[in-house]
Amino acid sequence: MRMNTKKVKIGSRVIGGNNPILIQSMTNTKTEDAAATIAQIRRLEDAGCEIVRCAVPTMEAAAALGEIKKQVSVPVVADIHFDYRLAVAAIEHGADKIRINPGNIGSPERVRAVVDAARERKIPIRVGVNSGSLEKELVQKYGGVTAEGLVESALGQVRLIEDMGYDNLVISIKSSDVMMCVGAHELLAPRTEHPLHVGITEAGTLTAGNIKSAVGLGLILHQGIGDTIRVSLTGDPVEEVKSAKLILKTLGLRKGGVEVVSCPTCGRTQIDLIGLAGQVETLVSGYDLDIKVAVMGCVVNGPGEAREADLGIAGGIGEGLLIRKGEIIKKLPESELLPALKAELDALLKQKKGSYV
Repeated sequence: MRMNTKKVKIGSRVIGGNNPILIQSMTNTKTEDAAATIAQIRRLEDAGCEIVRCAVPTMEAAAALGEIKKQVSVPVVADIHFDYRLAVAAIEHGADKIRINPGNIGSPERVRAVVDAARERKIPIRVGVNSGSLEKELVQKYGGVTAEGLVESALGQVRLIEDMGYDNLVISIKSSDVMMCVGAHELLAPRTEHPLHVGITEAGTLTAGNIKSAVGLGLILHQGIGDTIRVSLTGDPVEEVKSAKLILKTLGLRKGGVEVVSCPTCGRTQIDLIGLAGQVETLVSGYDLDIKVAVMGCVVNGPGEAREADLGIAGGIGEGLLIRKGEIIKKLPESELLPALKAELDALLKQKKGSYV
């Protein structure tokens, strides 16, 4: 059961309430290089990213947002630290949302300047608090960086902006400590109606980052907490989107997209299952189908293990089986398994499109 948060409009998208949890990522190009940033955002869009965030460390980056906005369709969020003037400039150049940590923006007057600009354009402010930037007094109060300190910091920053008469807000509290991050969200969610952006910050490289994010986000989202998510990975941000989609699908929070299941290989495997599974995963990424595809390593257990899948292939010695709904359709040479699977996917896609006519 999703926690009912307030609705917030971000560009053409709406989060909160009963709206779907949206996937966010962040560009790692220099935002000042509008062409490179646009190209990366388009790749993210193609992968399924629904909100994209860009770092704005300079006035040139803020100005580039105007050109970027003209050429992409997803909402663009400006990520600001320290200089309130960058936030104001980003708003003026069309940012759909501003991410700030009011604690490092400076005086209340500087925060107010950002709030006034956001109010004028009617765009939301994401109040972001990270464990690495927790105020010294809260670190001292709680004897270190804790979930309680993160929540107190976030709610304090939110009150600062609410007292300025603005409540078009999104909150994020992040930590690289997975269980601290989970605990902080459990404490925060009952105490606010603002939508929450969730993620495990600085999660790490592809393997470690995916495991930490899947565990942390799984625990948070399963409790109905979260309105947007980001999987933070050191690498190509497109991988963040792929992982976020799979986490949401695994939790039953999103439908669509082909799910690939494959066996872990064993001594019976007589086919290049690792290579084949990778090829299948690449192949199915281009199909807008809500199905399950199984890739199995042997003909002994393959048909039975693939029974719950819509389509499957099971390898033998230089050959394999094509399986549909648990039934063996044909035996094929290994080299023909992938083309045969593609033909089945094409037929399903044609059938789906035909049903819309």
